[in-house]
Formats: sequence, structure tokens, C-alpha cells
Amino acid sequence: MARRQGLAVVVVGLAALLLRLAILPLCPIPVPFVPDDFSFLLAGDTFLHGRLTNPTPAMWIHFETIHITMQPTYMSMYFPAQGLVLAAGKLLFGHPWYGLLLTSALMCAAICWMLQAWLPPTWALLGGLIAVLHLSLFSYWINTYHAAGTIGALGGALVLGALPRLMKTAHQRYGVLMASGIAILVLTRPYEGLLLCMPVAIVMGHWAFFGKKRPAMGVLARRAVFPLALIVATVGWLGYYDYRAFGSPSTPPYTVDRATYAMAPYFVWQSQRPEPAYRHEVLRSFYYECELKFFRKIHTPAGFLPQTLIKALTVLMFFAGIALLTPLIMLRRAIMDRRIRFLVICMLVLTAGMLVQIFTIPHYVAPFTSAFYAIGLQAMRHLRLWSPESKPVGLALVRLSVTICVLMAGLRLFAGPLALALPEWPSYNWNFIWYGPDHFGTERVRVESELNQMPGKQLAIVRYASKHNPFEEWVYNSADIDGSKVIWARDMDASDNSELLRYYKDRQVWLVQPDITPATLLPYQAPELSNAVASVAH
Repeated sequence: MARRQGLAVVVVGLAALLLRLAILPLCPIPVPFVPDDFSFLLAGDTFLHGRLTNPTPAMWIHFETIHITMQPTYMSMYFPAQGLVLAAGKLLFGHPWYGLLLTSALMCAAICWMLQAWLPPTWALLGGLIAVLHLSLFSYWINTYHAAGTIGALGGALVLGALPRLMKTAHQRYGVLMASGIAILVLTRPYEGLLLCMPVAIVMGHWAFFGKKRPAMGVLARRAVFPLALIVATVGWLGYYDYRAFGSPSTPPYTVDRATYAMAPYFVWQSQRPEPAYRHEVLRSFYYECELKFFRKIHTPAGFLPQTLIKALTVLMFFAGIALLTPLIMLRRAIMDRRIRFLVICMLVLTAGMLVQIFTIPHYVAPFTSAFYAIGLQAMRHLRLWSPESKPVGLALVRLSVTICVLMAGLRLFAGPLALALPEWPSYNWNFIWYGPDHFGTERVRVESELNQMPGKQLAIVRYASKHNPFEEWVYNSADIDGSKVIWARDMDASDNSELLRYYKDRQVWLVQPDITPATLLPYQAPELSNAVASVAH
């Protein structure tokens, strides 16, 4: 089957799709539970309504929340690709998650296709199946809504898979596939996409002008028209999206939201921003406790090296885990191997780009996923040939690594029935383990379900305790806030709350306290009524 390369790609894609559907009884569709989840779901809901953005809500100060811009428009701060995928899932199959599922299947198929261009077909099939076991079944890329890792990995695999094929045959279809990958990266992770495309562009330029087997320049020019038009159209559409959502075609996503709320910059040469005038303590807690403190650590000479090593370890553990660390003892041989030398150069460019970036989470480097797999598999190939004293030690280690991958997938699937202890949220270990949706976010879902079952429209005013974890955010709304059955709003002072209640006078009002276990849902007592009751009692 591996030698029938088209069939192998299809099998890998179908395996990712069908296996994840098969395990839904034990690993159900995830519920949103971190700020990024709700931000991307807002983008998906906006696109589903046929809009690029939403007008600023009338009572927007009660709806301010993490990673969502309120002015000049109400929209997710992120690039639009993930939101488009979520909208497609909801439109076609009734739930946004199915868009991620299809993208995950395409990602695994594209990884296998990319590996076929760099490695022998059997190893390419193995790499695709490992991607299925980990990335499409048990990773936060498929079991949350916020990573955009599957989309970025899909784009990167198309670019790296098309490169050697295009240089070998000059067929236009490979140019179109490469352009499609670049377009995906533009709409998903353009910074990391640029890091990937720079060495690709250099190699392509050298081949086009100096390659011995290149077609005539006129032929190349004709075949490049459509791929270049696709890239230009994508950049143009993104500029229009930026204009509608953020006020200017030259104002990319992130910019307005970060300028409004964040104190920590994204790059090491930048200085800390002044603290904004936060209207809600939970926002200050997120941008100070979760971001600024880390920035201050890595922004010092003493903290830069250890924090950078931690970032590198995070990425390594996500892609390799424990099972696939053993083949890396042959990493030096793999790096020196001419077959994948270009991919090693890509890794060096990525390393330079990540060194100057403050934050690094595994999905940030998603465009390089297929390159990680190719280098790891090449190390595994060298390990397989290792025979000290003519004993097949390397072969045994390779088989053991693959076997452990399969066993870990089985253990992770049956972790619940087997009563295996897993890290509790908010443990950072969820990036290191074989991550499943588990029970995170279920309290908000329970409360929202109760509100949806009540007659009439509901307004939920959320009141946090003083030490609330900002990652457990509850105040998120759909694209059409005023038309929603349930509206989530922040508890503010008596004057602001009275204004909110007057505006939504046709709604039943509730007080939600997420930090009480279980979360409480009580009728909201307006400040005027509370004062009157206190006066009578006195």
C-alpha cells in the first residue's frame, strides 16, 4: 500500500477521520473552556452570519473579554482561517468541531504526501499514521477550538511537499498546491509562515534562474500566473478583512487588541507597554499574571536562556513525547543527511525566528510540523540500521517506539474507564500529554443549558471571586448579542449594572458565580431593591 502513494494518502486521511469519529463515545466533541476557544468561535459565528465583523454592542463595557476586540468593531482578534473552518463545520454538519475534524484529516493526508517527497514511501506512510495517532486523536489541536494547528500544519505540508515535486517536474498543479499552502499560512500564522517560505523562496529562485533542468523562462512564467494570482488574491482579501474588522487594510489582526489591553510585547527587542486603564480586574489579571510576568523573566539576561530552553522543551515534548524520543539519539546523523538538508535549514530559520519571539506554544510552529516528522523519521531510519556487535538493537528500538505509540493511544482512550489519573486544569502539562477533551468547561455548559431551557430571554451577570483564574473565562457571547437567547455580562458597580438592566429590561436577570463549587445560578437582585430591603430590615 505504501508504494501506491495516492492510496496511502487517502488511507491516512480516512483513518484520521474515521478513527476520531469512532472514539466519540469515549472522547466526545470538546466544549470551549479557554479564552482563545471562544474568540475563534465568535469568528466562526460571525462568518456563518455572512459578515466579516460585527458592530460594537451598545453595552460593550459589560462584554469586554480576553482576545476579542470591541472597538472599532466586535470581532475575534485572530487571523480568520480557523474561524472560516469552524463556520464551515457548523454550516455543513451542524457543529463547528466537524470543521476541525475535516481539517485534521486533510492535515494527516498532507503530511503523508509531503513525506513521500522526502523519504521512502513506507516511512512516509508510517509518519502519516503516527500523525493520526497523536495529532488527530489526542492533541489539543483537535480537542480544543483555539489552536489552528491543524490548518497551519496543512499549509506547511502543502508547501514543503510541493517544493521537490515542482522542481522535478515543473507541473502547474504543484505550483497551485504550493500557492494554496502559502494562502493558508497567510490566513493562519503569517509570521511562522514567512519563516518557512523564506528558504523555500530562495531555493525556488535559484532553481528558476540557474537550475539545469528548469523549463524555459516563458513556460515558467505562464505556469506561475495562476499560483501567484491565488497568493495576491488571498493577501488582498485579508487586507479587506482587516479594513472591515480593524479599520485599516494595513492593520493586521492582533494589533488593535494588543494595543488596547496587553502590556507584554511579542518580540524580545520590544519594551514593556504602559499599563492600560482596565475596567475589569480579570483582564488585568490575565495580561499581568499570565503574560507580563513571563515577559519579565525572559527579557533579562539571566532568564533568557532557561526560559528559551523551556520553550524548546515544550515543542519537543508535544511533537515527540516520550515514545519518540529514543530515535533522536541519531539526530546528528539525520541532520548531516543530504536527503533532508533543506529541512534542517528550515529548522534553523525557525529557531532564529522563535528566539526573538517572547511566547512559543506548539501550535505556533505548526507550519513546520511535516518538517519535524521528516527529520524524526530520518533519525528513526538511521536508528533502524544500528547493529552493535551485529545485533539488531536499532531495529528493536524502532519497533518498540512505534509499539509504545500505539499502546499510549489505547491507554489514553481508555483513561476514564481504567481510572487513570490525568493532570487537572489549569495544569500546563496538558500540552505534554496525549490530550483529550475530558471535563474542562462543563460547568459553564451546564449553567448555559439551564438558562436555555427557561422561557424567554435571559441575562447572566457573572461575578468572580477575588482570585479567579482568568483562563476560566465565562463572559463570551455570540456574534448577535442582542438577538441571543442568553447574554453573558460582567458584574460591575451599581450604576453600570443599573444601566445594563434598563437596556435589557425585557430579560430575566441572573447572578452567576463560577468560583463557587458547583457554580451557582441565582435570581439577580438589583442594587435599588437590595438597598430597599436593607432599609426595611434596619
